[in-house]
Amino acid sequence: MLRKIFAIGLVLTIGQVLCGCEYLRTHTAKQVLSGEGFSQAEQWIKEKCEDCSDAPKPADPQKNLATKKMPVVVCRSQQCAPAKLSMTNEYIYNSLVQLMDNNNYSTALVCQASDTTHNCLENYITLPVKVGAVPTHAYIDSVKITDVILGKKHESMKLILNYNLTYGGQVATCSPAQSILFIRDIDHILLEDSQYTCNMTTIGASSVKTVFIIDYIDLDYGNIGGYYSIGISGPAYGGGSGYMLLRLGKNALPLAPALRAPERSAQNSAANATGISRSVNSTPKAPTSSSSVQVFPINKK
Repeated sequence: MLRKIFAIGLVLTIGQVLCGCEYLRTHTAKQVLSGEGFSQAEQWIKEKCEDCSDAPKPADPQKNLATKKMPVVVCRSQQCAPAKLSMTNEYIYNSLVQLMDNNNYSTALVCQASDTTHNCLENYITLPVKVGAVPTHAYIDSVKITDVILGKKHESMKLILNYNLTYGGQVATCSPAQSILFIRDIDHILLEDSQYTCNMTTIGASSVKTVFIIDYIDLDYGNIGGYYSIGISGPAYGGGSGYMLLRLGKNALPLAPALRAPERSAQNSAANATGISRSVNSTPKAPTSSSSVQVFPINKK
């Protein structure tokens, strides 16, 4: 009997500590001291104290950027609207091809931005890292596009990107990043790379992996916004995530390729218009004087 009372008291004490005194207020002393109170207390703890456990709970899939679909907003002709209302995958792909091709062999600026106003908050993105055993910060403020290769299925393009990464007042020597920009559907546009290396320590190179989920495309000003995740592994390790804006130098419109023929001289144009052509064996004419008097050469017999 004493063991039973001791067990009931222990269970009630644990329930009171974890879940408050609501159980004691809603049950009589007879129920508490009887076996019924013991079983009800155990059930109470199971039902009311699910959040009291220190065990990790499964993550909400809606909070995971990899599984959550975010509506892509496209701005054109000074108007912005969700792409799924009036656009297709092909239109988004063609617009991005045109935008990237116009900015090929040029440098795009990178900035930390607001995901609601799409305005820059800082002129760079910050990544907390450890270089060896020294904690510091790495910064990326620009990226140079050195090549644009179109995919055969017209849903992806390969990009060669050179990130300007600095850390602790020093510039890291990084290899080009072989990236791919693909459109799975109208609300899933992703830019990622197979990883590139940066020399940030003397003992070896560190690997950098980048994922950029695009949800904002401004064709009028050449801006691309989205959520990024950058991880660094190796002698220097760290990383960070947030929202950034990729600001390209040229917009997507207009596209003006050099298709015009070179201009011809007025003399050749007039000759072609009248059908007059010079014979190869014709007698050359002497240059005319300033008084417009033409001198004919004398043929020797």
